[in-house]
Amino acid sequence: MNIAFLGLGRMGRELVPHLIDAGHRVTAWNRSPEPAQVIGRRGAHVAATAGEAVGTAEAVVSALFGPDTVREVILDGDLPFAPHALWVDVTTVSPADATEFASWADGVGVRYVHSPVIGSLAPARAGKLGVLVGGELDAAREARKIVALWADPDKLRMLGSPAKAATGKLIANLALAVSAEALIESLRLGEAGGLDQREVLDTLGITTIAPIAGMKGETIVSGDFDDTQFSAALLAKDLGLMLATAEKPLPAVALVAEALRRAIDAGDGERDFTVIARD
Repeated sequence: MNIAFLGLGRMGRELVPHLIDAGHRVTAWNRSPEPAQVIGRRGAHVAATAGEAVGTAEAVVSALFGPDTVREVILDGDLPFAPHALWVDVTTVSPADATEFASWADGVGVRYVHSPVIGSLAPARAGKLGVLVGGELDAAREARKIVALWADPDKLRMLGSPAKAATGKLIANLALAVSAEALIESLRLGEAGGLDQREVLDTLGITTIAPIAGMKGETIVSGDFDDTQFSAALLAKDLGLMLATAEKPLPAVALVAEALRRAIDAGDGERDFTVIARD
């Protein structure tokens, strides 16, 4: 297929090679040129504008910063989508945003599927991400053939609508944020009670937060947050979407959101979100 890929952030740069390796012809666009040049060397054609990328594409994959960027680049960008083109949006958005984007796409003759990913850069590179797919049945089935390239088959979920896929992604990121806070607080409690950090991590290995302790424990213990798998700025944006979506209070989410805001204000927005352990 001719596939346009819009947005070459950390995750986008991991997804595009899967498309190229599968034999698709990829035209990539990014606001800043450096990531596009990297992907160009990998085998994609680099477009100067989003419109140029979309013009001849049978499918368009977008992996942008958030819903406002989707509106700016796609809804307000007057992009020349081909008739009946498939738009697969990987961007983390709220269920209300996903419903809005689906309605807009229907109005311009584009088939919209929301397909956010669950996981960080290492599983993205290995093609082992969790993937949610939400949209009209035929479009979702077609989108699945694309997103399966970076999915762990056991972690691919077909959902009934874009809004459900968006909600599922927010739930996944809520679990990540809150479990990371539990890890950080466990390390603080262990220190106060006389355990060293390794002893705390070893103890957590037999608890319900063993997965996050295994994933992020060494990063927190080392104090080096520059190997960004998921930035503080991105998670802060996602937690804002959760708080805006929920009809009842999410106090744990609000607590982590405030810690992330302090990290961003301190200049750590592009560091791994576990930088909140410095707080």
